[in-house]
Amino acid sequence: MLEKLRLVLTLLCCVHFHVQSSLGFEDGISRSQFPEGFLFGTCTSSYQIEGAPLEDGKGLSNWDVFSHIPGNINNDENGDIADDHYHRYLEDIELMSSLGINVYRFSISWARILHSVSGGIYGDINPSGVMFYNKIIDNLLLRGIEPFVTIHHHDYPGELEERYGAWLSPLIQRDFVHFAEVCFKSFGDRVKYWATINEPNLFADMGFIRGTYPPGHCSPPFGNCNTGNSDVEPLIAVHNMILSHAKAVELYRKHFQAKQGGIIGIVTHTFMYEPLRDEECDRQAVKRALAFVVAWSLDPLVFGEYPPEMHSILGSQLPRFSPEEKSLIKGSIDFIGINNYGTLYAKDCSLTACPLGTDRPIRGFVEATGTRDGIPIGDLTGNPRFFVVPRGLEKIVDYIKIRYHNMPMYITENGYSSPHKPNVTMDDLLQDFKRIDYHKAYLAALLRAIRYGLYYVDRHTLERIPKRSVQWFSSFLNDTSHSNKQDLSEQYVRSKDVTTAGFKVV
Repeated sequence: MLEKLRLVLTLLCCVHFHVQSSLGFEDGISRSQFPEGFLFGTCTSSYQIEGAPLEDGKGLSNWDVFSHIPGNINNDENGDIADDHYHRYLEDIELMSSLGINVYRFSISWARILHSVSGGIYGDINPSGVMFYNKIIDNLLLRGIEPFVTIHHHDYPGELEERYGAWLSPLIQRDFVHFAEVCFKSFGDRVKYWATINEPNLFADMGFIRGTYPPGHCSPPFGNCNTGNSDVEPLIAVHNMILSHAKAVELYRKHFQAKQGGIIGIVTHTFMYEPLRDEECDRQAVKRALAFVVAWSLDPLVFGEYPPEMHSILGSQLPRFSPEEKSLIKGSIDFIGINNYGTLYAKDCSLTACPLGTDRPIRGFVEATGTRDGIPIGDLTGNPRFFVVPRGLEKIVDYIKIRYHNMPMYITENGYSSPHKPNVTMDDLLQDFKRIDYHKAYLAALLRAIRYGLYYVDRHTLERIPKRSVQWFSSFLNDTSHSNKQDLSEQYVRSKDVTTAGFKVV
């Protein structure tokens, strides 16, 4: 999540799901048990880690602008420094290499690649920005790590917001395709895995329903923003993202794919849902919740139309695709990227009373909650809506596999954020046994490795400090024993207590 700048390396597993299997014992997991073709790696996004917001020709992004408005971000934090990856990328790539991963997913900062120009298509190419990502890609390949590039991960030039409202205008489709073309031309000879947009559904939710992401649009009862319409704007934003994606894919397939030999897809935010009550109305609520969250951005790219569950509820509010657009978007993905951090209960709100907001068409008349009779659906994490429910990841993969006819999938994000505790010590932060248990449980259930915060970054010194899970994951990737209790991070442990204000706690 982008509200808190909190991770330097994250555990990612990209999975080509033509093979299904399971393990019976968590402690016996090793990399050799996974089918050939599994890619185990790490992932980040540009705004969360790079810093250097105005260096070497970079312009202001929407997040640069939004995060500097007091009150928009917890503790008024921003990404001006973040993890300083812009200056320390070699150190971070060495950390990845030492783990034994073979893929790294990262995103390109649109505002770092393209300069502002007056009028016309946005942006002249910024050679310094291109050079930065070329150095990342080349150094990854030197270490046997495949670059997996997300073209757009929630950050775009702030000027596009000022010019025409960014994702609320069809004009952004032209500008996005231009940006994607620059990426294909600059990096495509070495990048074989492309994701056009990260989580269009989540960005629409946070930016245009809740108003907690830029541009900060919302309306009651979802929030009290200065502007916005929570019932309409998210639909428009996703519509433009879908068309932007499809046009970029059309360009790639026509002019680059055959020569460069890559594949291209999109990454969607997912939750799995279970009925809150053993009633048919809540079982139907589960179906609607999945459609309004997952199928919203995937159905058009596979079938050429929005989910029927959305059509039946939203009716004429749902934007329409022209016949030409339907032909363009249908089949416009080579794979589906799945970001999944939790499972929730779903309660029907069409027949029973629910909290304000959940009883509206934009939510599919569904209340999503993590508790039933005061009992959480799984162990708590550092995010109030993320619970440890390994079966949920297996179920969401099955749902997507069935709905989209066994299309190749990559688990692009999944992982554990530690619950926040007061008066935490450095040793407490580094002895992350819960994260190890999390990885074991999900790997055993689904034969895939997952991510979230393997290293702490000291906010004052920017030192990368390995947690205990680094040792466990490295042992897993290299098929070596991890029974030795000596901690990789012991050399870093300091005797004094530290507070969470000095460290990025995940």
